[in-house]
Amino acid sequence: MTAPDAVRVVVAEDEAIIRLDLVETLREQGFDVVADTGRGDEAVALVAEHRPDVAILDIKMPGLDGIEAARQIAPQRGTAVVILTAFSQRDLIEQAREAGAMTYLVKPYRRDALVPAVELALARYREMEALEGQVGDLEDRLEVRKIVDRAKGRLIDDHALSEQEAHAFLQRTAMSQRRTLREVANEVLEGRLAP
Repeated sequence: MTAPDAVRVVVAEDEAIIRLDLVETLREQGFDVVADTGRGDEAVALVAEHRPDVAILDIKMPGLDGIEAARQIAPQRGTAVVILTAFSQRDLIEQAREAGAMTYLVKPYRRDALVPAVELALARYREMEALEGQVGDLEDRLEVRKIVDRAKGRLIDDHALSEQEAHAFLQRTAMSQRRTLREVANEVLEGRLAP
């Protein structure tokens, strides 16, 4: 039985014995294997359906290979990809990374390497999501700053305010009307608000 907050996994491996061993090992370690398949195209559909935390994809599968499946899974957001391969060729590993894989395991995989690989992929994925969120926040703040600077410029030019007075007007108005600085600055730029 898996814990309610267990990491959810989809396994895609075309060799049935290896797939069953992966599923069994993951379940023994407390993971919630929500689906498994032997085809890459089915893996993409299963990830879309189940929204797992991790997808383990073999590189060589019918339907779609693991790299192409990773390319289709990565933009869906929310799922870290682990590539499973019998080939430790550098170019395949690089292609997997470019496709969105967070880590890889070489077959025959060792059972004691499986859980760390899954945990590493999940940790890297969560770090990447957090960084993307921070970048988004910084971009938003930069955009607000640009709008506020333009609004201050308009107040300076049109109403002969100093930069300090213009900024104080924007802040006071935002606080007194319980609105964002961005909204107030936009109104100044649109000519709907003046001191």
